[in-house]
Amino acid sequence: MFDTKAPLAERMRPSKLEDLIGQEHLVGPEGIIRKAIVTGNVPSMILWGPPGVGKTTIANIIANEVKRPFHMLSAVSAGVKDVREVIDHAKRASRVILFIDEIHRFNKSQQDALLGAVEKGTITLIGATTENPSFEVNSALLSRCQVYTLKALNETDLIKLVQQALVKDTELKSRTIRIKEHQALINISGGDARKLLNLVDLISESVTGDIEITDDLVMQVAQKHIALYDKSGEQHYDIISAFIKSIRGSDPNAAVYYLARMIEGGEDVKFIARRLVILASEDIGNANPTALVMATTAFQAVNVIGYPEARIILSQCAIYLATSPKSNSSYMAIESALGAVKQWGDLSVPLAIRNAPTKLMKDLEYGKGYQYAHDFRNNFVPMEFLPDEIKNTKFYEPGKNPREEELRNYLKKLWDKKYNY
Repeated sequence: MFDTKAPLAERMRPSKLEDLIGQEHLVGPEGIIRKAIVTGNVPSMILWGPPGVGKTTIANIIANEVKRPFHMLSAVSAGVKDVREVIDHAKRASRVILFIDEIHRFNKSQQDALLGAVEKGTITLIGATTENPSFEVNSALLSRCQVYTLKALNETDLIKLVQQALVKDTELKSRTIRIKEHQALINISGGDARKLLNLVDLISESVTGDIEITDDLVMQVAQKHIALYDKSGEQHYDIISAFIKSIRGSDPNAAVYYLARMIEGGEDVKFIARRLVILASEDIGNANPTALVMATTAFQAVNVIGYPEARIILSQCAIYLATSPKSNSSYMAIESALGAVKQWGDLSVPLAIRNAPTKLMKDLEYGKGYQYAHDFRNNFVPMEFLPDEIKNTKFYEPGKNPREEELRNYLKKLWDKKYNY
């Protein structure tokens, strides 16, 4: 039985696979995690996905379904000593599952403490992370784990979650609660089941008697109970979103305010700096290439220096990026190119620009007709580099800023007849 005083999201946490909503690609009839549970051969794994999509729930379900001892640690508060205690216990028990929430917050020595036990099978490790494990989990540990990507819950999943809670939760079903409008619930939750259910819980606590949930009611309750920044809670993603959008919107004042909120809340310095690096390329790009250099240098610097002085470096970088000219042309170019790859598949590379390291390849005319740009005036020759099926396709459209206008003019002189710059 769940504690009725626990948050609704905790009271509604499923313990069986059939009760889980979402993540069909992993736990559906053909899902790899379902198959692992059915066979009992559960590998060590990293569950990677946004908050509130079921990482902890899936770990609990796995342990429950396969009937194995289950230990849970949070990387925020646990250390090497805690890890070793679980491993020592596992040596005396059998097939222990160790779940580590926010495993990206473990440093190298903490992660290294897991290696031997995972490799020998002393423990089955299940790590949960919202960060790309390629960056945050060391390669030795990563090579010993399967990585499964979880997706944000869609609107259908979220509505089903709320309806399930209204029917099954003891506290909620003791009253008449009807959903008239659900868009505000969906928008505020952002695909986060925990955030959604706790918002419903908050509404039920804020309104007496029977309730008709409307978008206006949801917004009133949400705004009235806005939480202080909590790096392990809902505001974590709201504040970083506001921070990034303020910089994108060229407002240094809002940017440093949200930066201060994160710093005061003890946010991981690498989390902030990493997003500045992404933004420098995604939202500024070639409008000011120095932005990426600045952000990358800031990332390296704060890793060396740490708090409290890192706040100054982050502030300098955020202000520089906020006051820089903006362009998303590089982002749009790669998205357009990826779309073409998905649409056309693996098109053949033109023979003239294929590599020809062997005689056979030369006999097959690999590289035949290639014109070396440096042999021509202005180091340029108008060759066709794209596959025939998509020739003349323009993926890069320079942004409307001084530097990219220069690039446009340069490209126009070279490619105007082909790409219409």
